[in-house]
Amino acid sequence: MKAAVYYNFQEDLVIKDLPDPNLSDDGVIIKVKASGICRSDWHAWMGHDSDIVLPHVPGHELAGTISAVGKNVVNWRVGDRVTTPFSGACGHCRECRSGNQQICDNDYQPGFHGWGSFAEYVHIPNAEQNIVVLPESISFVEAASLGCRFITSYRGIVDQAEIKAGEYLAVYGCGGVGLSAIMIAKAMGAVVIAIDIDDKKLAFAKDIGADFVINAKKEDAVTAIQDLSKGGAHVSVDALGSKVTSINSIKSLRKRGRHIQIGLMLAEQALPEIPMAAVIAKELRIIGSHGMQAHRYDDLFSLIERSNLPINKLVGELVSLEEGAKILTEMDGFRQIGISVIEF
Repeated sequence: MKAAVYYNFQEDLVIKDLPDPNLSDDGVIIKVKASGICRSDWHAWMGHDSDIVLPHVPGHELAGTISAVGKNVVNWRVGDRVTTPFSGACGHCRECRSGNQQICDNDYQPGFHGWGSFAEYVHIPNAEQNIVVLPESISFVEAASLGCRFITSYRGIVDQAEIKAGEYLAVYGCGGVGLSAIMIAKAMGAVVIAIDIDDKKLAFAKDIGADFVINAKKEDAVTAIQDLSKGGAHVSVDALGSKVTSINSIKSLRKRGRHIQIGLMLAEQALPEIPMAAVIAKELRIIGSHGMQAHRYDDLFSLIERSNLPINKLVGELVSLEEGAKILTEMDGFRQIGISVIEF
């Protein structure tokens, strides 16, 4: 199969013909039609993730058709249009049995624990737990754009924050995660404040539903949010994953507000100085959000359909595998508006 692979951290990916993945008895092989390019893949390429074994093929936001089915798989057939959560479940641990497959004790993540979707084919184990049928109304490219950022935002906004109509939501960072959070929150009836340091990204955030935008380079974001929301946001999201945005997100909350940490905090950003005095005095809640279960996709697809969410707008550009391999190495520049998707 044709794939993009790196042999050392922080070195260019190369396009090579590699062996097709092996099929497990409980798994399926997906012929990849589209794969998102995510900053999590950039973290892995940088060497921030201890799960990576070199050489490595990245990619965890994928959609395609099933090309092979393991002998123990009952509910899936060759040719089915599918996608999958980026964090796969085992189906039998305590977390899986409680319905929290997104934090499975034995999780398997393509592009991290094994080779991913920067390739023509990818293997997904425990298919009965982890494969999701893709509605005909959603294209492969759109599904790939949902694959990590949109589903993580959905769980963060809907399940973790339990956002309510009329509540103020502050979203720090207008990359793929932040834009997804804005779109979802507007569909839920929230009043959304978008924060970034790029006017073009803020204009795009406004276009997809943000009620207010704040350029944190030009004004103090915390003060502006406190003023706009008349006392602080009910929910604030760090969609970027930095010490500055995480701390400011917490400081932006009103009493009993909820901070949702979605952006990964690794390497030098891993240990923010949390303003714990404010957390105690205001009875704030700090909540993490990690992916989403396969069984929650039906509700997600229902929200997209009934709210007529323009998820196609999240796709900033379609690129080839060769172009995607180059874009991955440059992701820390935050230049792209929307999500870059490799189309096969």
